[in-house]
Amino acid sequence: MVFIYFIFINMIAYITMANDKKKAQKRLYRTRERTLWLLALLGGAPGGWVAMQTYRHKTKHVSFKYGMPVLAVMDLMVLAMIGGTAI
Repeated sequence: MVFIYFIFINMIAYITMANDKKKAQKRLYRTRERTLWLLALLGGAPGGWVAMQTYRHKTKHVSFKYGMPVLAVMDLMVLAMIGGTAI
């Protein structure tokens, strides 16, 4: 159950980051950074980090550049500690 949640939250984080990049390019209303960080804190940091690298988005923001990878490692460590199978 936890593994399914982890996959889901990372997909949401990836899609949200990708959509924010597309909105930025079109100069449309943007996703709040607070929302991106909330998704990362809820376990979506690996997906957010992959999207950052894929779309070259938020890579110049120091908080994202260093914070997202650190949070991604922490998320993966928590997943590994609970084995990805806890209910």
